[in-house]
Amino acid sequence: MTSALGRLRFRHLQFLDILGQTRNLRLASEWMHITQPAATKMLMEIESILNARLFDRLSRGVAPNELGLFTLHYASGALEGHRKFAREFDTLRQGGAGHLTIGAISGSAHLLMSTVSEVQRLRPLLVLKMLEQSSDQLALWLAERKIDLMIGRFTSSEQQAQFRYERLSAEPLQVVGRLDHPLRSRRIQDLTELARWPWILYPSPTALRRVTDDIFNSIGLTPTSGVVETPSFWFSLELLQTTQMLSLQPASLAEEYARKGLLTRIQVELPDRMPDYGLITHLGESLSPSAQAFVSVLREKAGVAMAED
Repeated sequence: MTSALGRLRFRHLQFLDILGQTRNLRLASEWMHITQPAATKMLMEIESILNARLFDRLSRGVAPNELGLFTLHYASGALEGHRKFAREFDTLRQGGAGHLTIGAISGSAHLLMSTVSEVQRLRPLLVLKMLEQSSDQLALWLAERKIDLMIGRFTSSEQQAQFRYERLSAEPLQVVGRLDHPLRSRRIQDLTELARWPWILYPSPTALRRVTDDIFNSIGLTPTSGVVETPSFWFSLELLQTTQMLSLQPASLAEEYARKGLLTRIQVELPDRMPDYGLITHLGESLSPSAQAFVSVLREKAGVAMAED
């Protein structure tokens, strides 16, 4: 198979990616600026190299089979890697410091902001792009090479064979509400009282949602007064400020926005805390110089944060 992959040309990968998007040989040929017979010949050539049929021929187009879907995923990732190399190389050639795209869960915001601040001081020309999402979505982006590294958690056992994990921090939790929430001035002794309020929940299968469900399951209750699901802390923040809803959030975020006068922490003792989160990168692959510099600062800041816990 290694020798077969060596026979796949860059144009083959481009063709596969386009055919995967169009599912039509005529459209793929137009996108590639070749004739339809040439497109048919190229597909047959690729299948001959791999010694496998990748697409089922239908009356109105083609459809990738299981091997075809796997190959399309490889082609898309390889092309994205090529595009990222071209962008990074061009930036470095012109005297810049490269690009870096980081995906992170909302609970890592405090650690991430201190890291970004220091990295910008050390490498002022580095272009950083930050994306906030749940761990399951970030893992998909990492697999597709849409991000260079992620700060989050594994959400499936398959990811452990694909990515490398390095623990950064544990994450205590805090119930929060609007600044003048009716529960703000007293300590909640009975968790059942919380179930009577409307809640903003992270969606399944996020780790924060699992912990929230576990807390309510431990007292034999579920929220009954209305639920809104969202993966976005910023949407939650806006909704919390305009309603009497409650939300379970990482303590670092809760403390930061309580200091800013945007939220209040509800005084209640929770039986659980979030699982650790960490740095997740591609297994067996070296980081770019820009990513290495970022990770070095991230480790330093995480060490300080854990020492303060």
